[in-house]
Amino acid sequence: MLNDATVDLYLKRIGAERPEKADLDALRQLQERHILSVPFENLDYHDGTPIQLDESLVDKIVHRGRGGGCYELNPAFGFLLEALGYQVEILPARTYSGEKIGPPLVHLALRVTLDGESLLVDVGFGKCPRGPLVFGTPGEQSDAHGAYELVPVGNGEVDVLLKGKPQYRIDNRPADLDAFLPTLWWYRTAPDSPFLQYVFASQVTPSGRVSIRENTLTVTENGQRRTEELTTDDAVVAAYRTHLGIDVERAPKTTASYAGDEVDMYLN
Repeated sequence: MLNDATVDLYLKRIGAERPEKADLDALRQLQERHILSVPFENLDYHDGTPIQLDESLVDKIVHRGRGGGCYELNPAFGFLLEALGYQVEILPARTYSGEKIGPPLVHLALRVTLDGESLLVDVGFGKCPRGPLVFGTPGEQSDAHGAYELVPVGNGEVDVLLKGKPQYRIDNRPADLDAFLPTLWWYRTAPDSPFLQYVFASQVTPSGRVSIRENTLTVTENGQRRTEELTTDDAVVAAYRTHLGIDVERAPKTTASYAGDEVDMYLN
C-alpha cells in the first residue's frame, strides 16, 4: 500500500485533489487526470532500463516524471486507487489488430468494484476511455473519446469496442502481476514486438493528442493533424520536454531492425 506522502505526490503529478471518499465521481476525475497527465511511452524498452512489475512503477511516474506501457500505467494507477480506498483487480486482455485478435496477456487493465458494480478502468491503452465503463451494461457508453461498448463474447470474456470497432478482449478472471512477466519478456525481446518497432511517446490532451515517433512530432487538435520533422537531436530532446514533459539527456533511438504499423494503435 502506498503511504500518504507518495499518494500526495502522485495526485500532484496528475493534477488531482485527494478525494473525500472513494466514489464514482472521484474515480472518473482521477482516471481522466491520469490520462491527460501521464504519457504512454516505450523509452525504457530501447535504452535497457529494467521494468519491474511492482510498486517501483509508481516511482517512475511520480519521481521521474515518466509514463510507460499498460503493464506500468495501469498497475501504478491501481496502487493509487487502492491507497485511496478502492477495490481493484487486474484483468488480462488480448488486443485486436484490425479484425485479428492477439494472444492472451498482451494487455493489462483494471476492474474496480464500487457499490456492487463492476467498472472497467484503463489508463494504459492508446484509445482508452477517459472514464470508467460499466460491465454488464448493454449498448453504448458515451465518453470524450467516443462511444464505447462492452460486448460479452462467452467464456467470461468481453470485447471493448470504440465506435463499433473492437479494441481488445477482456478476460474477467483476475490475474496477478507476475502472470505478465513472460509477455513482458516477449515485448522486450521479440523482433516483432510493437514496443520495439519505434521509440515513441504519446499524450492525450483535452483537445486531441501529441505524439513523438522517432524524430516525427504529430499534434492533433480538434480533429486537425499536423506533423513536424525534428531535424536535430536537440530538437527531439526539446520536443519531449515541451510537449510531453519528459526530460531526456539525448534523443531516444530505436534499437530494433524490424518496423511495422502495429505501433500506430498506441499513437492515434
